[in-house]
Amino acid sequence: MTRTRQTISVIGLGYVGLPTAATFASRGLSVIGVDIRADAVERIQSGKAHFIEPDLDIVLRAVVTAGNLRATTQPEPADAFLIAVPTPIRDDRTADLTAVRSALASIAPVLKRGDLIIIESTCPVGTTQGAAEQLRGLRPDLTFPDTDPESSDILLAYSPERILPGHTLRELIENPRTYGGLDHRSALAARDLYSVFATGPQRLTTAPTAELSKLVENAYRDVNVAFANELSLVCDALGLDVWSVIRLANLHPRVNILAPGAGVGGHCIPVDPWFIHEALPQQTPLIRASREVNDGKPRFLADKIAGIASRFREPKIALLGLTYKPNVDDLRESPALHIACDLAERRLGRLMIVEPHVPELPDSLADRTDVELMALQDAVAEADVVAILVAHDRFRNLNRGAVSAKIVVDAVGLLAQPLEAA
Repeated sequence: MTRTRQTISVIGLGYVGLPTAATFASRGLSVIGVDIRADAVERIQSGKAHFIEPDLDIVLRAVVTAGNLRATTQPEPADAFLIAVPTPIRDDRTADLTAVRSALASIAPVLKRGDLIIIESTCPVGTTQGAAEQLRGLRPDLTFPDTDPESSDILLAYSPERILPGHTLRELIENPRTYGGLDHRSALAARDLYSVFATGPQRLTTAPTAELSKLVENAYRDVNVAFANELSLVCDALGLDVWSVIRLANLHPRVNILAPGAGVGGHCIPVDPWFIHEALPQQTPLIRASREVNDGKPRFLADKIAGIASRFREPKIALLGLTYKPNVDDLRESPALHIACDLAERRLGRLMIVEPHVPELPDSLADRTDVELMALQDAVAEADVVAILVAHDRFRNLNRGAVSAKIVVDAVGLLAQPLEAA
C-alpha cells in the first residue's frame, strides 16, 4: 500500500533544489527547504529566488504566501528528504562528496522509521550505498535497505535530475525520471513521491545503475561536443569556416554534428565524466580525451584573441558573454569566464565585458581597473576586437554593420552565414 508523504524536505536550494521544492509545494505538499546560505534562505522566505529562472519567482511567491514552502538553515523532521547539493571535482579531478555527506549527517538526527531519502545530486557509482553505510553509523537504531531489503526502517533511492536551466520548471514535470533504489521498495516509494507532479516516462532500476546512467548522459554529450570543438580547431588551422563544414556534413541523413563553442560549462558536463574516469581510468580513454579537448578550447580562444590584440598598441577587446550558456545568469565552470580571466591576467589592454544577465562582474574580475562591464552597443563601438563567446538572444540583434570594421572572433557561430540553396 502506497504511503502518503505530506511533508518533504529538500536539502540544498540551488538551481535544482529550489525549483523542485517549489514544484512539490505547488501540488499542495508541505515543503521544508534547507540551505546553509542564510542570505539565500532569507530571500526565499520573502518569495524570491536567488538566481534567474523563468517563472520561478511567480511559483515561489505563491507557495511561500500559501504557507506550503518555507526555508530554514537547519533540517527538521519530514516524511521524505531530497538531497540536491553540489558535487564538484577537486583540482585532481576526483569527486568531492563533502556536501552530500554533510547533508546526510545533518538529517540523521531527525530521521524516523518510514522516512524516504532520495539523492538527486550527480554522484559517482556507489554513493547511495555509501549513504546507507554513513547513516547506519550515525543511527544504529535504524535499519537500511542494503542490509534489510524490502523491510528496512528507512528507504533510500537515487533519482537524478534532468533539467535545462532556463526551462527547469517545465522539464521537471515533463522529462523522464529514473528511480534507483537500494531495494525495490525504495524505488517504488521514490516513484510514488515524484508522481505528484512528474508526467514523463518513469523507470525503476537499481541505485548504481541509476547513478551510472546519469554520468553516461553527460559523458555522451561531452564526447559529441568535443568532436565539434576539435573540428573547429581543424578548420581554424586550415582556414575554413567550421559552420559551413558542419552544415554540409549534416546534410548526410545519418550525421548530426553538434555546434562547437567556447568550451563546455555548467555544473554537469565538465564534471560528471570525470567521475567515471576516476573509477575506471584504463577503460575510459575516450572520456578523458573528450574532457581534455573541451577543457582546452578556452585556452585556444584566449590565445587566438590575444594574438589578434597584439597587433594594436593599446587594444580594446569586447567580450560578448560571460555565463556558461545562453540566456542564463549561471557562471559555474563557464568557459567564457575562463577566457576573460585568462586575458585579464595577460594585461593585454582594456577588456569590455558584455553580459546582460549579470548585474556586476564576478570577484575574479571585479577589482581590475582594466576590466569593465559595459552595454553591448558601447562596447562594440569602442572595441578593436570583438569576441562572441556566448550566443545570448540579446546578441542576435547585433548590428552587423557595427562589427564589419572590427576584427571578430565568433566562437559560437552567431554571425555564421546560411548556405545557399542550389
